[in-house]
Amino acid sequence: MTLLIGIGRQGLLAVLMWLALVTAAHAVPGCIALDLGFGLGAVPWIPKAFSRFKRDTRYSLQIDGDSTVLQAQAHASASLYATLFKTPLSPAPDLLSWRWKTERLIPGADNRDKDREDSPVRVMVAFDGDIRSLPAAEQRRFALSWTLSREAPPFAVLEYVWSEQLPVGTVIASTHTTQVKMVVASSGQAGLGQWQLIQRNLRDDYVRAYGVAPGPVLNVAVMTDTDNTRQQAVGFYADIRLGCQSP
Repeated sequence: MTLLIGIGRQGLLAVLMWLALVTAAHAVPGCIALDLGFGLGAVPWIPKAFSRFKRDTRYSLQIDGDSTVLQAQAHASASLYATLFKTPLSPAPDLLSWRWKTERLIPGADNRDKDREDSPVRVMVAFDGDIRSLPAAEQRRFALSWTLSREAPPFAVLEYVWSEQLPVGTVIASTHTTQVKMVVASSGQAGLGQWQLIQRNLRDDYVRAYGVAPGPVLNVAVMTDTDNTRQQAVGFYADIRLGCQSP
């Protein structure tokens, strides 16, 4: 994983162009690379409620230099801004990269505590899988979700968060379900107020978190949430990409 803080626009474009060339030249057979940039129209994004019992985070597109970026404003709220894939991506892409920025962390937030589990920026990838392989308690959770909403949750979710307490690379198990794992992608106060370019090996992170290879990718989403701490937070997202690595 590489973290670039405060890089200039020219440097960022050079890095992204290099990544695109490497992906095109060395793509694993079957792997699908996608540019999920906001405002491109190639893959649509929509706001999506996290729960009918929670206030929605406000999302809006803005122009930042030559880029269209997403601003998220949370006030004791939690909701998603998510992609709409026509079909699941199978096999799951190998790589995930994006830029994000926030001016301040959330006072009191801690992703290890269910009552303080908030993040000023969060990138989420949802995966498909065999629900029958899960423990009985998780199967009941899926059945209840379908009964209440007629919408089944994804088999598994990998979330990338900014943690104040934990080092980059730490895997955090959700206190709510075994099928959500968080990976710390930024840590502490370093880089606040500056764009950070994050590059992760999505497949390796999934294997570390779940112990098995990932299933097809259902969608990618972002979420800025403060529903547990009841605080306010502002986050920015840009240049989200799924990529492929050489065999």
